[in-house]
Order: sequence, then C-alpha cells, then structure tokens
Amino acid sequence: MTPGRRSSTFTRLLRHGFTDPSAAERLLDSAELSAVRDDPVLLEALGATADPDLALHGLVRLLEAQPGPTAHRELLDTLIAAKPLRDRLLGVLGASAALADHLARHPSDWQTLVTYEPRDLHRGVAEFERGLAEAADPVSLRVAYRRCLLSIAARDVCGTIDVAETAAELADLATATLRAALALAMAAAPDDAAACRLAVIAMGKCGGHELNYVSDVDVIFVAEASEAAGGSDETKALRSATALASHMMRICSETTVEGSIWPVDANLRPEGRNGPLVRTLSSHLAYYQRWAKTWEFQALLKARPVAGDADLGQAYVDALAPLVWQAAERENFVTDVQKMRRRVVENIPAAEVERELKLGPGGLRDVEFAVQLLQLVHGRTDPSLRSGSTLEALQALAAGGYVGREDGARLDEAYRFLRSMEHRIQLYRLRRTHLVPEAESDRRRLGRSLGLRTDPAAELNREWKRHTGVVRRLHEKLFYRPLLDAVAQLAPGEARLSPVAARERMVALGYADPAAALRHLEALASGVTRKAAIQRTLLPVMLGWFADSADPDAGLLNFRKVSDALGKTPWYLRLLRDEGAAAENLARVLSAGRLAPDLLMRAPEAVALLGDGDGGGLEPRGRGPLEQEILAAAGRAENAEQGVTAARGVRRRELFRTAAADIIGSYGTENSPVEADQGALVDRVGAAVSDLTAATLAGTLRAVVRAGWGDTLPTRFAIIGMGRFGGHELGYGSDADVLFVHEPREGVAEHEAAAAANKVVAEMRRLLQLPSADPPLLVDADLRPEGKSGPLVRTLKSYEAYYRRWSLVWESQALLRAEPVAGDEDLGRRFIELIDPLRYPRQGLPDDAVREIRRLKARMESERLPRGADPKLHTKLGPGGLSDVEWTVQLFQLRHGHQVPGLRTTRTRQALSAIRAAGLLSAEETETLDEAWVLATRVRNAVMLVRGRAGDTFPTEPRELAAVGRYLGYGAGHAGDMLDAYRRTARRARAVVDELFYADGN
Repeated sequence: MTPGRRSSTFTRLLRHGFTDPSAAERLLDSAELSAVRDDPVLLEALGATADPDLALHGLVRLLEAQPGPTAHRELLDTLIAAKPLRDRLLGVLGASAALADHLARHPSDWQTLVTYEPRDLHRGVAEFERGLAEAADPVSLRVAYRRCLLSIAARDVCGTIDVAETAAELADLATATLRAALALAMAAAPDDAAACRLAVIAMGKCGGHELNYVSDVDVIFVAEASEAAGGSDETKALRSATALASHMMRICSETTVEGSIWPVDANLRPEGRNGPLVRTLSSHLAYYQRWAKTWEFQALLKARPVAGDADLGQAYVDALAPLVWQAAERENFVTDVQKMRRRVVENIPAAEVERELKLGPGGLRDVEFAVQLLQLVHGRTDPSLRSGSTLEALQALAAGGYVGREDGARLDEAYRFLRSMEHRIQLYRLRRTHLVPEAESDRRRLGRSLGLRTDPAAELNREWKRHTGVVRRLHEKLFYRPLLDAVAQLAPGEARLSPVAARERMVALGYADPAAALRHLEALASGVTRKAAIQRTLLPVMLGWFADSADPDAGLLNFRKVSDALGKTPWYLRLLRDEGAAAENLARVLSAGRLAPDLLMRAPEAVALLGDGDGGGLEPRGRGPLEQEILAAAGRAENAEQGVTAARGVRRRELFRTAAADIIGSYGTENSPVEADQGALVDRVGAAVSDLTAATLAGTLRAVVRAGWGDTLPTRFAIIGMGRFGGHELGYGSDADVLFVHEPREGVAEHEAAAAANKVVAEMRRLLQLPSADPPLLVDADLRPEGKSGPLVRTLKSYEAYYRRWSLVWESQALLRAEPVAGDEDLGRRFIELIDPLRYPRQGLPDDAVREIRRLKARMESERLPRGADPKLHTKLGPGGLSDVEWTVQLFQLRHGHQVPGLRTTRTRQALSAIRAAGLLSAEETETLDEAWVLATRVRNAVMLVRGRAGDTFPTEPRELAAVGRYLGYGAGHAGDMLDAYRRTARRARAVVDELFYADGN
C-alpha cells in the first residue's frame, strides 16, 4: 500500500471511530474482506457501532468460520446489500464480544438476523418456544437460547425495541427456556412427571417481565399430587416434584461446552435455603399466613406462573395475592422495607459503591424499592397498581396521583437510562455484573452504545451522575410529595391522593394519628403564598426524616409549632430551603424527643444554629467565651434578677446547641455521618454542659454581688464543683453539686463575712430556680461537711479544721471530684491545695478505710435502688452501672493517686486511662469498664432527651423506649436487642468490678 493511500485510510478509520486504525487496516486488507474493503457502506456501518474495532474483528472471525466459499460469499453479499442485516449483525458484533464468540462457533446463526417481519419486531413466548423447539438436550438448548438472545440483542442495539421491550423479551425468552428445561427433565423421568403436578412461579425481574441479559432467574416451586396417579400420595408427589425441579435447575445452570444459560435461584422460597425446594399450595399458604417477613411479601409482587401446570400456578398466585396486599398493615412495614434497602447499600464493598449501578445510592434498586413500597401501600385499594413491572407500576402511580406526574416522568427517564447502561454492560461479555467499568475504552464503548458520540466516556459519566442524582433526590420524595398535594390547594384537574389513601400512607409511615398529621400538613402547605410554596418544597423531604424517627407525629407537630413561630421572619424558610444541612438537622432534632424541641420552642430563633453547612453552628462553645458573654449580659442588667434571667437565657440556648449536636451526631445525616466514637459524644456533652453550668454560676454570682454590694463582696468567695460537675461529666438533667468556700477580706468581721456569703448563696439558688421559660439550675451543696446538718458556707480555715479532725473516708472519696468552677481563683486554688493530701493520701488507703468504702457501696446498692426497679437496667446503681465503675476508679485513685500523678484528675475516663497506663489494670479490663460507663451515660442522656426529665432507667412506654434505641443506634423493632446489649455490657463490667473492687487483695 502506498504511503498516501495508507494515510488517507488511516484518517478515514479514525474519523469513523476506530481506536486502533493500524490493526483495522490489516483486517480490512485480509483475504476475508478484500472483496469489499473499499466499499463505503461497510465502513459507514462499522463506524455506527458501539466499538468499530470490536465489530470489525468479530466480522473477520465470522467470515473465517464460514464452512466454504459459497457461505462466505453469501454472508458478504447479504451484508452489503441488506441494510437491516448489516445494522443488526455489525451492531451486535460491536457491542458483544460474547455473542461474537457464539457466532464464531455457530457461523450459520447470522441468518437468524436476516428476517425483518412485523412479528419479528416484538417477539413473545410463542416465538421463542418455536426457536427452542428442536433442543433435545442441555447443550443444544444453550445453542438455541443464544440464537434467540442474538435476535433480541440485535434489535436492542439497533433501537428497534426500547429498554422496556428488551427486558420483557428477555423475560419471555427465560419463560420459554424454563418450559423447555422442564420438558427435558420430565422426558428424562416420566414416572416422576406422572406422579405430580408441578408449577414454576417466576419471581424477581423475570416475574416482573423486566429481565436483564444476564441475571439469576428467581423461581418458586409449588406441587400437588397428580389426579392421574390417584391424587392421594402427597409425600411421593413432592419427592417426584423435587427431583424434576432440581433437574430443571441443573439443565439451566450447569456449565457445558456451550457454557451455561443462567443460574436458577429458588432462595426466595419459604425459609430460603433451609426450606424444602418444593411445597404444596397449602404449605405455601400456611407459611405466608404465619411466618413470612415483610420482604417476602414485597418479593411476591412480581410472582407470575411461567412453566409447568398452568392451573396450579394460577391458583398459587390467586391464593397469595390477598396476603400481598395486606402486607402494608404489618407493624413497622415501611421501616422494615427502608431498613432492608439500607442494609443492601451497607453491604456493598466500599471500593465499589461509587460504581454500583444497581444497588448504590441513586441506583436502580432505589427506584424499585420506592415503587414497590407505594404499590404495597396503595395497591390494597387500587388494582391498577398491581403490576410486576417497575415502569408500568410507576406510570400507574403517576396516573392515579400517587406520585407527582413530573416526578414520575423524571424517574421513568432515569430508570430507563440506568437499565440501558446495565444491559449494555452485561451484553459485552454476557456476565452478571452491575459495576460501571473503570477502563476508558470500556466506558467509551458503553457511551457510544447509548448514542453518546462526541466524547462518549465523559458524556456517559455526566449523564450517569445526572440520572443517579435525580433518583437520589426523588426516591424518598416520591413517597411524601403527594401527601401535600392531597391537602394543598393545587390547580384544578390535577390527580391527587384521596383522603383515605393519604391516611393509609401516613399510617404506613408510622404516624399514630394520621388525621392530626394531615391537618398539620394542610396548615403548613395550603394556599398560594410564597411561604406555602416553600413549605411544599420542604415537606416531602422533612416527612421522610420524621418517619425515620421513633415519633414522626411529634416531629411534624413540633415543625408546625416552630414554623408558626418563625413563619413571618424572612430568614427561617430561606435557611431551610437553601442550606441543605439545616432542614435535616431540624427534622432530626424535632423528632428525637421532648427536651430539644422544648428548649427550641422557648426561643425559636435558635433554629439559626442549625444552619451552618459545615456544622460550625453546633460546635460547643468553651467556658471562656460563654463566661464572657454571660458576665457582659449580667453587667448590663439593671438588677440581679434581670442579670440572672439573661444568664439563664444563654444557658437555654447553649443547652439546645449541645443537645442538637448530640442528636445529630447520634442519628447521623446526609452531610454528617453517625459519630463512631460513642465516648467522644459523651465527653462532648459532659464538657459542654459542665462549662455552661460553670459560666452560668459565674454570671449569677456577678449579678448577685453587684446588686447587693457593688463591685466587691466583703469576703472572698469561691464555688467548688463536685461530683459530675467537678468531673466535667454533667448530663442534661444533672444538678450542680458544689461546695461554697469564703474568706473574709482584711478588716471584715467573720460574722459579717459569713452573713454576706450566706446571702449570696441563698440569692443565687433562688434566682436560678425562679419559674420562667428557661430551665432551672438546681444547686446542691449536700456534699459539704456534715451534709445537710452543716453550714451551707464555710471559711477556708473552717474546712481545714473540719477535714483535719472529723473527715470521713467517704468525704475524701467525694473530694476526688472537687474542682474550682467560679469565684475567686486564688481561694479556689488554695482550697484544692488543702484537700489534695486527703484525696491522694501519701501512704495510700489503709485496709480499714478500704473495708469502709466497700461497706458503703454495698449499703448504697441495697438501700438506694428505687422500689420495683430492675437492678440490671438501672444505669446508676445497678450492677455494672455508673456507680460500679466510678467507685472502682476512685478506689484506685485513693490508693495510688499520690504515687501516680496521672490519677490526679476529676474525670472518670481520664483516670481509667491513667490506671491502665500505670499497669494497674489490663487493657481488656479498662475497655470493659470504659464501655459500660460510656453506655450508661449515653442511656441517661438519651432518657433526658426523649422524656424531657431525668431518669436512671430505660423508659417503659414503647415509643419512648424506641426513641432511646434510635439515639443509641438501634432501628425500629430492636428495643429488645438494645436492652440485651446493655445487660451484656453491664454484666461484663460487674465481673471486672467484683474482681477489682470487692476482692481482698490489692
């Protein structure tokens, strides 16, 4: 070939889409194509395929395989003369290496693609049965199957049939194949065939008339004794039917010289792999009536008799259909279905989730789950929705007003595109896969097969992401949007949910009072105002988030209250609409219990804290900035009461900030995954609430002193945090345990200083508990010397005298948590210097003191546990609870604190880590105690968040218990698992405590 000619051909090949023009030139120059190498028709046709290089290579192989010159010439002549054949044959060769292999092995099968008759455009079961009729064994059945598949693929890649028609034809071919395989099995065992009536029920995509090119074919078998055989021996009939069913499955599934057809999967049957392969109709019915799970009814949506005894197959479908349409009435129905969807996504390997076309977020399964969910809810009363086909069902849902028409149309488009991608990916090698290929060449071929020709790989990626984005946004909204249309004032003639259908859907979503919920929706979304329009945009997604909680009714009611309070402000709805995190954060907070909504309702403008897209608005503020804000507010106040009111207002806002961050970290959102470190959540709450309490006390002290004495109190005054307060471990419902210490200023009489100090304490406690919109702060000084019998305030010298002469071992233990929190810093420091020798004794703890601590602990366990409480579930005093862990840690601190500096901390978890670091505890023991302490603290925080009041035991009311479970990461219906896990954790901790705290040795 001359250089000029070669250059010209090379350029033409590039222009026609070849990626390896040199190899293509060699193939075109080969003997097989020499007669037509310059024919422009051939080059144009090759250039129109998904992969011109692949098509040319496959064509040369097919020509090489022809049995003789006549056959070779016939193929070439027909190829050039007949455009339908040319488009079909080259289209297949350019899209499927596997079908090119088939044609090379069976070189006359290309003639299957010659016919172009009207009936050929949409072939059905009867045509496919004729195509398989001559198959006499599994090998010939595979050859005939591939020949039929060739005709489907040819019309698919040429656009003669669309994706839905392709899927339906693949299902029809599967039906014909199952019938042929069963006929072969029955011919091989005539006695078994005579002894039973066997029906094959297609499930999944085959049953739904929407099969892929390569997919397991899901089936269920049902059998009865044959009337011809007497109809009485059921055991023998089932044995025969099982043999036939097993043989039929092997005929389709086993690998032969012609490969396999596809696996036949019977695992959707009752009891799955553990159940019998074949059952009678009555046995099926009994199982579904008594034992079936929600997902099994969802699977039955697509059940369709396809082979064997047609009457028995229809009887099966007729008998089970009523049960399918009652499934939505089951408890936790929607939760079960959504949970199953989440579990599917969670099981995808992390490296594949972004390429997973079927199961990944925004994939095919999202559309299918949403459609099936709606079918099960509304198909009870509307038979038009009872289709096994996803696209047909979606069209029926839109026509009936169950989904918005526009939403339905966009999902239809996205689903068709994603299914087309799936088909073309599988067609290439005829392998079962749902992963989008990574290689650029594969994506180029895939994009070209879908009509994307300018920059196929890049365009494919853009279109794929666009459609998955549509699905991700719509698949939840699909369920909730029509609820608004049912109550809002929309354009006349728009289809909408009937009141009955709307109530059904609310019940299915978990709303206990659907009538009230619909009234809230009507109040929020009706009308033609801009506010109502924005609410109609927000609510479909908000309803989904509420439904994901333990109390959707409370979430919606609270949202209405907040919206009523803030609806006229210009920023509220704009915040929720424009900042994606804010709306979901608000939904989580409003539906997680009583405490956070109650705090928000008292000052709804705190919603603004939820709006920072990066979560910064929910970051707890440190003690310094809080104290600065509160002290400034107290300084501006006209009197002490106003100053403390301002301090309590800041406290309320910051409690809401802390609670909201805790809920969002525990629930997780789209922008913020669940916090994996439960201990970090506990530490954040404890530190935030403790800092806030300290700042509030500092501000209150400033306000009281300023109102009564001006800038200077006659005595130095300090507040010492005790218990959980001193340990930076306060919960939402904790009192502030404190000691008050003072020291008269120079020249001030002791009685005057004491009177001033006592007046300060009394006024602080009064103002912090005044009835108001803000939660009270209870200040508890019962840990002071002599307890309730002793003076409320002492001087530093009085403390020194008392501790030197009268201090008991329990007081040394209590002082382990002492830390200055407000007031005179120097006085607070000197108080700590005073008590350090008591709480970290130089010689450790004598044996009699250890025995006294153990006696006190045992007495507390027996006397202070509330009557009727289950000790194993009491988070404070029960076995393995907070008291067990803290007393054990504190015993180590008293014994070893003088020698081990790391133990000189008021914080339980820090001390526990220091005990381990010092070699006093094993890593396993430390982890066991830490886990139990964190869990018990989380439970107490959860109870306060859910009930709005403090508690040390799990709630007994089911919704409250479920809400605690949701906070702790347990889904609906798993409250029992939560309680079992708590008992298990506490039991392990108690075993460690028994060994470390109660054992006689060190």
